[in-house]
Amino acid sequence: MARMYRVLGLWALVIGLMAFAGDMTEFALLFFAQTVAFVLLGYLKFSERTYIIMFWGYMILSFVGFTYWTVFEMGNPF
Repeated sequence: MARMYRVLGLWALVIGLMAFAGDMTEFALLFFAQTVAFVLLGYLKFSERTYIIMFWGYMILSFVGFTYWTVFEMGNPF
């Protein structure tokens, strides 16, 4: 399971690099921070249960943040 966090770090790095190349600096910095977090967590040797609980927490936090941003921060398209 620890390897999967390092794989998540790799893909977050790839997305961050593509965002940086597309002049989306804030988006790229967000994914670079996620890369660091995923890689560091991947080397901490937690139990599989701990990794799964942390991933669920990450997913809930990201979905709530995305929903908040799209509903309250983005302008109404009409």
